[in-house]
Amino acid sequence: MIDLEQAAAAIGAGLVVVIPTDTVYGLACDPASAEAVERVYAVKGRPPQLELGLLAADVAQLKGLVEFGEAAHSLATAFWPGALSLVCPVGPRRLAVPRHGSSLMVRVAAHRLLRSLLEVTGPVASTSANRHGRAPAATAEEALELAGDTAGVLDGGPSTAIASTIIDLTSSPPRILRGGPIPEAALRPHLDR
Repeated sequence: MIDLEQAAAAIGAGLVVVIPTDTVYGLACDPASAEAVERVYAVKGRPPQLELGLLAADVAQLKGLVEFGEAAHSLATAFWPGALSLVCPVGPRRLAVPRHGSSLMVRVAAHRLLRSLLEVTGPVASTSANRHGRAPAATAEEALELAGDTAGVLDGGPSTAIASTIIDLTSSPPRILRGGPIPEAALRPHLDR
């Protein structure tokens, strides 16, 4: 296990860290480092066509990284911080993610320790902490399976073990790509604008 300062230093050094979120534990790295992004793919065994998302401490950290339209603003205001991931068009400020394509999944998580880390590091590229095809880690103990391939695990207590709801805002009308903790009925008023 590592502490917040060690996790921030590892991310700054281009390493991969296991982080807590309010939904499931995740793998995280510096999204500006192509080498760090590749390390996440190697640790997870993630297929190359699947992109990583971004986790941010707040909406301001996403400025220029993605384009926020009216629906994105409405959803972010209603559900962030929280278990909602938004797929948005990539903005003018480019990172090593997405590796291909013109959209990027972003989220502001409702986990105090994670948000404290992100205030230090800025946004991180992330995906769930598990080998591809296996269930995501819901606790730091479950994530220890990946510890040997990472700079360590930041223990933030148990998560809900329910992956975030994902909405694609690059299509018209927006569509729900994955159901999650936020019911469709709560989302619909923000999508039907």
